[in-house]
Amino acid sequence: MHSFNKILLETLYGMITPSKIELFERLAPQKTNYLTIAMENIYQEHNASAVMRTCESLGIQSLHIIEKDWKYQPQRDIARGAGKWIDSFNYNDASPTLSCINHLKEKGYQIVATTPHKNDFTIENLPLDKPIALFFGTEGDGISQTIIDHADQFVKIPMHGFTESLNVSVAVAVSLYTLRTRIENSAINWQLSDEEITALKIKWCRQIIPHGEKVVPEIIKRLKNEINQ
Repeated sequence: MHSFNKILLETLYGMITPSKIELFERLAPQKTNYLTIAMENIYQEHNASAVMRTCESLGIQSLHIIEKDWKYQPQRDIARGAGKWIDSFNYNDASPTLSCINHLKEKGYQIVATTPHKNDFTIENLPLDKPIALFFGTEGDGISQTIIDHADQFVKIPMHGFTESLNVSVAVAVSLYTLRTRIENSAINWQLSDEEITALKIKWCRQIIPHGEKVVPEIIKRLKNEINQ
């Protein structure tokens, strides 16, 4: 499958500009799934959009959105198209928070709840031995009891002023920047596999090729027919 994807990618690269190819080749190896973010019930569109933009800018490839009471609706001018380049997962069933937690645990993530009311770890000393899923709630209500009950770890960003918490988008940015720096300076294998990198480049090509959602499946079909002849 990987060899086929390489052939497919080479074909798709023939349909996009050299500058985009250079960008894909440079950025894809910098992406990671070792860290991910889960947002619970973020109803303010500018915050939700800023979180998505922060994740993409810091190379976080996946974002999990728990639509408990509010549907996630990013603002284009804030997200700046970040949604095209990352993998977002929405949870909106009868128990969206628990569905998200179970999905991430099955993927091998430790569930890390961000709250100023627990004193387990700070972002600077949170254990990095397992992939990390950071859960954030609203600035006013914080995370739900469901997250607290199922969390493997609790982490907080120390505050030095009268305000108890940061704006959620700022908290995500501070947390991700610190954790990203820590994993890059560690011996952890935090990068995507070669197969994942190739698949990611294919996905990006699909995003920018005109009518990519229709064109790329047709190309896949044609290439498979040529290989089987």
